[in-house]
Amino acid sequence: MNYTFPKNFWWGSSASGPQTEGRFTGDGKGENIWDYWYQQEPEKFFNSVGPDTASGVYKKYQEDISLMKAIGHNSFRTSIQWSRLIPEGTGAVNPEAVKFYNSYIDELLANGIEPFMNLYHFDMPMPLQENGGWLNRETVTAYVAFAKTCFELFGDRVKKWFTHNEPIVPVEGGYLYQFHYPNIVDMKKAVAVGYHETLASAKAIEVYHEMDLGGEIGIILNLTPSYPRNPENPKDVQASIMADAFFNRSFLDPAVKGEFPAELVSVVKELDMVPEIQAGDLETIRENTVDLLGINYYQPRRVKAKETPKDPRTAPMPDDYFDNYEMPGRKMNPYRGWEIYEKGIYDILTNTRENYGNIPCFISENGMGVEGEERFKNADGVIEDDYRIDFIKDHLRYVHQAIQEGTDCRGFHMWTCMDNWSWTNAYKNRYGFISVDLQQAGKRTIKKSGRWFATVADHNGFAE
Repeated sequence: MNYTFPKNFWWGSSASGPQTEGRFTGDGKGENIWDYWYQQEPEKFFNSVGPDTASGVYKKYQEDISLMKAIGHNSFRTSIQWSRLIPEGTGAVNPEAVKFYNSYIDELLANGIEPFMNLYHFDMPMPLQENGGWLNRETVTAYVAFAKTCFELFGDRVKKWFTHNEPIVPVEGGYLYQFHYPNIVDMKKAVAVGYHETLASAKAIEVYHEMDLGGEIGIILNLTPSYPRNPENPKDVQASIMADAFFNRSFLDPAVKGEFPAELVSVVKELDMVPEIQAGDLETIRENTVDLLGINYYQPRRVKAKETPKDPRTAPMPDDYFDNYEMPGRKMNPYRGWEIYEKGIYDILTNTRENYGNIPCFISENGMGVEGEERFKNADGVIEDDYRIDFIKDHLRYVHQAIQEGTDCRGFHMWTCMDNWSWTNAYKNRYGFISVDLQQAGKRTIKKSGRWFATVADHNGFAE
């Protein structure tokens, strides 16, 4: 069978500034929460490898872009580091950063690769975090000024902008489940953080549209479908509705529909956790929805009706409304501890078509992290990652099916182009089409999956 994708389909990959650029003497970059946390607790990071290491794209971007071209990219998403461009989070712009991002963008365009640029990828500047970060409404104002600066500097060439990558993650990681700085467990603060991120996104969209730069602006959301243990059991179904409201619809509904999900509003009111809403806020959110939706999909969420007692030490928590469910016989990525469920990508795309006005969208991340990939090197030093090729194919078949059924899906970006630093996991699990050898000054080698992806992009699909 031939799996042919629409004309001008976006083939490429995604990355972020903080995970790839690195830090170098004289680059003028300010501190963000990752730089700070690593200095405080390096042992929390796998093999004590911090963000200063990253993959050195700041120095190697020309080589990297030529490799992107070699593996069939016509588009690529990364982010502008707020703490690189505006080191204090507000105020003076770093001229070294302007020079770097201009060169990076120009090099992508010169190689026929369209830059997709994200504005916030978990990297709060430390001076802002010291004043509360997303808890502080002043951060919304600072973020909008940062966004406007980016549009002014680079908007003549960048025509695809995104306000946030996975805005639920700073909420979950920083204020509920302790895997991002500041590692707090406080649901009221989590609600305020989510509200301010949503408001910041809408305000940045408003500014971008007012500037009339001839491009599109959207958001990147990690959508994790919530499946009930038993679809015939109303309590299990209700648990899945609540999990979906907390982790998917909390950002999807305001971004696309301009309103918060009723289930979530009801919980927040019931718990007396309504954030401070100023006059005009809800109108701003309602009137400034996204042009384009990026969808990150890695795994499903399986839930059941609440059976375990609430934990009095942490309550209230989203987990008070459902229990996680481990489905027997599920297929797993053992390295990441994540279930592999390819049909989930189809279910998300069907949902955007049926319930979100068939908003123009694309798969902005999908990927498989594997530990110890050097085991799969052949005699020529190339990693033979057939498991990654199979993983992508299995997901692309479902993307293709959704498109055939009418979903307006315009591209597929893999996480990630080259192995990169991944927060506290550092380089534990590798995701790239291109390997990065930290022992050899970050030497790049295209993996088997990268060569295969080039043929897919070249043929705008694949045959079986």
